Amino acid sequence: MFRVIARTGGPQRDSVEHEGYAGARSFGAREGGERDSAEDLLERILDRDNLNRAYKRVKGNHGAPGIDGMTVEEALPWLKEHGAALVNSIREGRYKPSPVRRKEIPKPDGGGVRQLGIPTVVDRMIQQAIAQQLQPIFEPQFSDGSYGYRPKRSAQQAVQRVKAYAEEGYTYAVEVDLSKYFDTLNHELLMNLLRRQIRDKRVMDLIKKYLKSGVMENGVKRKTEEGSPQGGPLSPLLANIYLNEFDQEMERRGVRMVRYADDIVVLARSQRAANRLLGSCRSYLEGKLKLRLNGEKSKAVSVYSKRFKFLGFTLGKNGDGIHIRVHKSSQRKAKRKLKELTRRNQGRNVRAVMASVEVFIRGWLGYYYIAKIKRTLQSWDKWLRRRFRMYIWKQWKKPKTRIENLRKLGVPEGQACQWGNTRLGYWRVAGSPILSCSITDEKLAQAGYYDFPAQYERLRQLHISD
Repeated sequence: MFRVIARTGGPQRDSVEHEGYAGARSFGAREGGERDSAEDLLERILDRDNLNRAYKRVKGNHGAPGIDGMTVEEALPWLKEHGAALVNSIREGRYKPSPVRRKEIPKPDGGGVRQLGIPTVVDRMIQQAIAQQLQPIFEPQFSDGSYGYRPKRSAQQAVQRVKAYAEEGYTYAVEVDLSKYFDTLNHELLMNLLRRQIRDKRVMDLIKKYLKSGVMENGVKRKTEEGSPQGGPLSPLLANIYLNEFDQEMERRGVRMVRYADDIVVLARSQRAANRLLGSCRSYLEGKLKLRLNGEKSKAVSVYSKRFKFLGFTLGKNGDGIHIRVHKSSQRKAKRKLKELTRRNQGRNVRAVMASVEVFIRGWLGYYYIAKIKRTLQSWDKWLRRRFRMYIWKQWKKPKTRIENLRKLGVPEGQACQWGNTRLGYWRVAGSPILSCSITDEKLAQAGYYDFPAQYERLRQLHISD
C-alpha cells in the first residue's frame, strides 16, 4: 500500500499547473542505455511518491465530491485501507473509472452556463498522477504562444504577449471562440496524438477509460463519445495536447498567435489580413480538428476596439504608447460584486464585511494588476468608503443611537442632534461632510478598511518594470 502523506500548499484550480510539474520525479536512462521502455510510464504513474504527491495536490484543491459522495478528507482512510488493491487493479487493467458528476456554473457577464464534470476524489488523484508524468513528456512539444495550464506561465503573460505584438504593428486581432471546446474533443484524434509520445499501452487504455467514463446527470448515466469534461486534473493537459496542433500550424505559417486554454487570439497587421486569418482558422479548426467555432463571438477587430476582449483585458493607446486595461465588462462585474458584498441590509458587523471585501479585492488585483487602472481604483476607493459610511449609518438605526455615536466621534451636540434626526436618505448622508469628518478615513482603516489603491501600486512596483 502506498503511504499518503499530509497536505502542503494552498488551493489551486483542478489542473496540472505551477509547482506540480517542477517536482515531477525524473526517471533517466535505464541500465544498458535503454530509455523509457513501453513498460516504464505506468510504473512511474503508480510510483508511491508520485501518488502521494497527486493526493496532496487533490486535497489542496479542496474540490467537491464526485458521484460517490466521498470528500477529500474521507479519501485518506479509504486509501490507507484500499490503496494496494487500487494500484494492482490499475496495473492489471481492471480498474474502471466512475462517471463524472455534472455541474453547471454560470459564465461571466450572463453568457449562459459552463458544464463541469466532477470526478470522484480517487479518480481525481489518479488523473493527477497521470498528468504529473505526462506533462514533462509533452511540455517540450508545446508552442511558445501557449500559456494556459503550463508551468511558470500565466494569463498575465499571455496578455502582455498580445501587447508586445501590438507594439510591433500587429494591431488587428482574430478572436477565436470555440463552442463547448472541452466537450467536443474528438477522442480518436486525441488518442492518435497521445500515441506519438506514449508507448505504454496500459497508460493509453487508462486514459481512454477516463475519456469514455461517462457523465451522471440526475441519476442517469450518459455515455461520452467525445470531449474531456472540464473539471478533472487531466482535462487541461489533454486540451493543450489537442490544440497544440493548431498552435504548431500557426507557427509554420508564421502567424502571431497567443492562446490560453481555449481562449485564442491571432494577430495581423491589417483588417483585411485579419479577415483572411479568421477564415483560415475556421477551416483548420473545423476541418482538421473537428471543433466548432462560435460564429457570433469569433471576429476580427482592432485590439483598441471596445469589442476586443482577451482574458478579461483589452488594450488602449494614448500619447504614452499602448497600455493594458481591464475590459469594461470585467470592471462592471467587479463593481457589482463589491456592491453585493456591501449591501446595507445583510446585518453583519462592518468589520466582517470589510474582511470579505478585502478577500475579493486582493484576488481581483492579483489578477488585474498588470492593467493601468489607477484612476479607476481611486474612483472605486472613494465610492467604497462612502458605501461603508452608509453601512455604518444604517446600523446605527435609531436617532438616539446616531446622536450618541456622532457625539462620541467629536461632532458638536447641536449638529449631532440635527443629523441624527435627519430625513435624508442613507446615500446622501453617507456623502455629507458630517460623516466624512466623523467616520474619517483613519477610523475606517482602524475598522479594517483595505487600502487597495496602495496595494495596486505595490504590486505594480513589485512585478512590472518600466
